[in-house]
Amino acid sequence: MTAMTSTQTPPAASLHTPVIGWFEQHARDLPWRRPEAGAWSVMVSEFMLQQTPVSRVLPVYEQWLARWPRPADLAAEAPGEAVRAWGRLGYPRRALRLHGAAQAITERHGGDVPSEHAQLLALPGIGEYTAAAVASFAYGQRHAVLDTNVRRVFARAASGVQYPPNATTAAERKLARALLPEEDERAARWAAATMELGALVCTARNEDCDRCPIASQCAWRLAGKPAHQGPPRKGQTYAGTDRQVRGRLLAVLRDSVSPVAQAALDAVWEEPAQRARALDGLVADGLVEPLADGRYRLPLT
Repeated sequence: MTAMTSTQTPPAASLHTPVIGWFEQHARDLPWRRPEAGAWSVMVSEFMLQQTPVSRVLPVYEQWLARWPRPADLAAEAPGEAVRAWGRLGYPRRALRLHGAAQAITERHGGDVPSEHAQLLALPGIGEYTAAAVASFAYGQRHAVLDTNVRRVFARAASGVQYPPNATTAAERKLARALLPEEDERAARWAAATMELGALVCTARNEDCDRCPIASQCAWRLAGKPAHQGPPRKGQTYAGTDRQVRGRLLAVLRDSVSPVAQAALDAVWEEPAQRARALDGLVADGLVEPLADGRYRLPLT
């Protein structure tokens, strides 16, 4: 029998049982995975978890669901309240998108998160990944759920490379569909299991192959773990960037129940051109509303 090379994909069925079995034993107890968690809880978690680790999401998620247990509860509030409650999770446009999705769910679906993938995808702020994740995790449907962790697992185990491309490709989507179990419930479990495997074991750095349930089948490991040959990996720099300035400006506005004077915003960053650029960006993104008297506030509409 010929040994599997780095360009050969392990048979899908041979991966399902060990990965799902590992998940049954090692999955973290997260509130959005519990039986009592509804589709809205899953949707909120998916918005918050994009580019943000679980440890930072958990306290904000719990406060959010306590305040807004249903989409209609959030939809009834001003969008600025969503931005305020988002706190320091980062990428605050996600808060506005979640608020917009809640409004659409309330108006179009009677306040219940729709179960059909096409209806989810039609909601504002919902992209390919989030629609598939909610349909899979909340409703047990069969969809390819491709977040960064899953893409990394598939890149290594099936494609024999250390990292996936910077942006999701058609080839990755095709591979993900090919690896899906046929049964809906098992496919949904596979989606959650591969995501957890990437988060806990097959991490971006310091992968723990000794704990991996499919190490013996991993194309990248069997090829001797060749180094990444693609485009440079994107960095996560923050200090001194416009993102940092935006965060400081938003922090002032979140902490104030009344509109904020320009001077209070000027105090958070010394460099005036960068500060002005960051503030203009927040206004353009709908995260900050300028008033006629020169003050600023979180958006009311």
